[in-house]
Amino acid sequence: MSSASSIHLRPPFRAEHVGSLLRPNTLFEKRKEVEATNTIPHDLKAVEDEAIKHVVKLQQDVGIKTITDGELRRGYFYEGVFNNLEGIVELPNRPIATFKPYIPHIALMYAAGVQESPSAFCNGKIRRTKPFYVDEFKYLKSLVAPEDVKNIKITMCSPVWFHQRHGSDETYDLSVYKNDNDYFDDLGVAYREEIQELYNLGCRHIQIDDPTFCYFCSENMIAGMERAGVNHEALLDTYIRAINVITQERPKDLTVSVHMCRGNFKGGVHFAEGGYERIAVKLFNTLDVDVFYLEYDTKRAGDFAPLRFLPLDKTVVLGLVTTKNPQLESVEELKTRVDEAVEVLRQGSPKRSREVALNQLCISTQCGFASVWEGNPVTEEDERKKLALLVEAAKQIWSPEMC
Repeated sequence: MSSASSIHLRPPFRAEHVGSLLRPNTLFEKRKEVEATNTIPHDLKAVEDEAIKHVVKLQQDVGIKTITDGELRRGYFYEGVFNNLEGIVELPNRPIATFKPYIPHIALMYAAGVQESPSAFCNGKIRRTKPFYVDEFKYLKSLVAPEDVKNIKITMCSPVWFHQRHGSDETYDLSVYKNDNDYFDDLGVAYREEIQELYNLGCRHIQIDDPTFCYFCSENMIAGMERAGVNHEALLDTYIRAINVITQERPKDLTVSVHMCRGNFKGGVHFAEGGYERIAVKLFNTLDVDVFYLEYDTKRAGDFAPLRFLPLDKTVVLGLVTTKNPQLESVEELKTRVDEAVEVLRQGSPKRSREVALNQLCISTQCGFASVWEGNPVTEEDERKKLALLVEAAKQIWSPEMC
């Protein structure tokens, strides 16, 4: 178990956020131009640079220690990995028949009569021939004091992002990779190379954003997989292994976290229902990461009972503050919910003291404010208030010097 102080000297910190932030107005308008013309304006990068300076200052002003670039250079949260890999080809009009209908958001596409959708396909051996986010990290590094470089967080989509859409038969060319393990092994090498280069530059926190794990909480999806003859437990094991391939033999001072997103990346629409109970034992005990970001802003996430399975050497960041609407939670509300989580941990397996349980917790927003460039229906002032609320609540729940 980490000591009570060490958890604050490295991420995660008591008041966290998931990563994406609202695009400042100048960048928002520039992004509209990109979408309307399907071209990249010559001054886009310069506009992004200024916007990132703005959101870095915003984070610093409200007292958030973890610094991200707000994913401002992305149109969607998952960009940056698969579109930069050799062996992966982007397909702007992939037939809907190649998507698995039991996946919650894919089912909606089928129901709406969608005939095709943008996606990707692996048609060759996967290799990382260019960086994913190295340049983004270098720019962020130039904006913070040297002692704060270790607080920069880089977010990246899960390695299973496209596989969960297309399954083992439609994700990769079967003459290139004969099975999922071979595919994820090569993909894992590419991720590890990226993470190592980021680490060498000073990065000490990588967050993997994964909506897929929460899909396994959906009884509708499980039933659909069983009808399709898919072994959902084996597939969950495959996805856990895919991340473990990435995190194996990582440096001891590198924090790797997984954000278990529940589908808040299209204007607040949700694609997974049910609490974490069905997957908690397996994920908490076999996924080789340091931190779990769990969304707990609505009743649909269930109660804190699954936390009773959390091992002593893991941290949970409770996503208690919603990013989907401007309604502002209260400090008292957050304190009450943290107390509830502490009591569950105390009575968990193994049982632990209140001090130990409290030390395993942090608080955050439930998701990013802008997992797609348009952002959620909140203002920058709403965003600022919610981040400041987290900082104030953390100071009262723990102590100012521990935040």
